[in-house]
Amino acid sequence: MKQVNFGPNELGVSSVVLGCMRITEAKDPVAVIQTAVENGINFFDHADIYGQGKCEEIFADAFAKTSYKREDMFIQSKCGIVPGEMYDFSKEHIISSVEKSLKRLNVDYLDALLLHRPDTLMEPEEVAAAFDQLESDGKVKYFGVSNQYSRQIELLQKYVRQPLVANQLQFGIMHTGMIDFGLHVNMTDPRSVDHDDGILEFSRLNDMTIQAWSPYQYGFFEGVFIGNEKFPELNKKLAEMAEKYHTTPTGIASAWILRHPANMQVIIGTMNLQRIEEIAKASDIVLSKEDWYGIYLAAGNDLP
Repeated sequence: MKQVNFGPNELGVSSVVLGCMRITEAKDPVAVIQTAVENGINFFDHADIYGQGKCEEIFADAFAKTSYKREDMFIQSKCGIVPGEMYDFSKEHIISSVEKSLKRLNVDYLDALLLHRPDTLMEPEEVAAAFDQLESDGKVKYFGVSNQYSRQIELLQKYVRQPLVANQLQFGIMHTGMIDFGLHVNMTDPRSVDHDDGILEFSRLNDMTIQAWSPYQYGFFEGVFIGNEKFPELNKKLAEMAEKYHTTPTGIASAWILRHPANMQVIIGTMNLQRIEEIAKASDIVLSKEDWYGIYLAAGNDLP
């Protein structure tokens, strides 16, 4: 399993993250965790809104039935979304959310806490106070954000003492905006538009780990592109590359993300044991530049 440094720290974590949003659908959650760990995945991603907290409870129950030690696992959760109502980055909400997640997960601390989607009413001083308290109480080790662009991160980092080490962003072969505009510099075509405030380069400059969510989706949860007849050229290329690198199209789609030098992780949401294994093994594949760009172009992109 390829390892990446988590943010500016020397801490090595698995490049593949098991996202637990769908653990409620798992036939055997214990086997899911065991398969992940046996294949080198030591990083598990949660959020307080996943299953309205049920996902964290299921994970805790399943983990207790394994022989693994808490200190060998990297457990991350997110907070800040009040479903259907608002986003809330107040000190009270952040601390309360973490306390509830710790109880559901049956752990004493989170390895990482991310703020889940931007809150335009955020008062950064409150976030800073919450982070300081959580860190001093030993309840959170590392902090980051999710779905934020560079200016939002800079504003928060101005007040927050801890380095923001990670940012979860949608990214994959069919969601490449953060790359497109950087290739179409000084152009006027649609791909030259920067929708993300240079977040890719910002992350690299500030040693932030990009965690790619929905890596196999196109659009905003519109569907999976792998094996989808809407994308014949891309799937033909993925099949060709899968044969060349002795993996599967899903493995190639994962390796494509991890080939980028921006220190990314891939968040996978599958509860299929075979798929977890194939994706984990594919993390060691290093695509050639020619193959990486070939896949990028097969996805319908172009180069100026």
